[in-house]
Amino acid sequence: MEDEMTHIIRNNSLSAPEPMGSYSQEDVVFLLKNLNEANLERSNEDREAAIQTGVHYSEMLPVEYQPTPEYLQLFHKTLRESAERIAYAVGIVSEIIVKKRGFKVVLASLARAGTPIGVLIKRYIQHVYKADLPHYSISIIRGKGIDQNAILYMLQRHPDDEIQFVDGWTGKGAIRKVLIEACEELQSKYGIQLDDDLAVLADPGYCAGTFGTREDYLIPSACLNSTVSGLMSRTVLRADLIGPNDYHGAKFYKEWLDSDVSNLFVDTVGAHFADIEAAARKEADRLLASPEETAITWSGMKDIQRIQQEFGIQDVNLVKPGVGETTRVLLRRVPWKILVDSLDNPNLKHILLLAKDRHVPVEEYEGLTFSCCGIIKPLKETSQ
Repeated sequence: MEDEMTHIIRNNSLSAPEPMGSYSQEDVVFLLKNLNEANLERSNEDREAAIQTGVHYSEMLPVEYQPTPEYLQLFHKTLRESAERIAYAVGIVSEIIVKKRGFKVVLASLARAGTPIGVLIKRYIQHVYKADLPHYSISIIRGKGIDQNAILYMLQRHPDDEIQFVDGWTGKGAIRKVLIEACEELQSKYGIQLDDDLAVLADPGYCAGTFGTREDYLIPSACLNSTVSGLMSRTVLRADLIGPNDYHGAKFYKEWLDSDVSNLFVDTVGAHFADIEAAARKEADRLLASPEETAITWSGMKDIQRIQQEFGIQDVNLVKPGVGETTRVLLRRVPWKILVDSLDNPNLKHILLLAKDRHVPVEEYEGLTFSCCGIIKPLKETSQ
């Protein structure tokens, strides 16, 4: 007689998702419901006010930032200059995944920042080992958890494989904590045991055990929104739009196909795999033999607590550390100020350009672990 877990996985009536996004289906399958007909976009100012008065961020979408020609030029320049460095980090994290887990693995990238990195890891493993790992992009939402239907679908399709979660980078570790809680809930609810290990390209927050680097530098896929993430929006979870047998939702911005650089990004980075393969394997071996270097210390949170105290910010979610998170603050929130370790840091050119474009003050902040930190305007304090 089958156990309860197998029964739940087999008997959950989940249909195959509708093809979405600008990547090929061979690169990634989005386990998301198409919400293109829903009116979800709100201006940054309206959205910020709603979030800070209790509306959950996953119930609406930001109006996507349309980059200036100068900013797009910076993206292309950054991509050219950093492609090999990114490829090396992809190689390291991919080699660690293979050495830890072998090839019976399903890649589950966390939409949407994880998706380009998941595509690159899949391509690297194909290139080096001729192994074709299934790759899905699934939703995880702070305060609401992971898309359990997406997990059940992957387990139905790949019952003998392990799931490896993938994201782009870490900041203070909020999503890592959501992932840990989500895996605990799946264990207690269904008896499903998943490894909550999160593989990321960059782990400046010291909260992921599988990473390509812990340096806080610009990953070009953090520069843009949907146009570097398969033309997908952020994920949405709202009771009137998502039913019990649905996946979490998202929009597919087909109208921006002409400005899409999603495939350009992964093609440009992937072109360097042959050059970095030997060095990446060697570094992966070194890291695996050095547990003290891969230890999870959550040290990024110490910066946040100091900044919260110094600037009188009660809500930790208004402090966004690291290059990737600061970029997102500038693209889709209402920033108050940007703290940087040094105005001369070469990793911060696009941050300074965006801050200038949005008239956001930039301050040097001594002793910052990260290259920079974005602070969202606390509306309640300013209205008193």
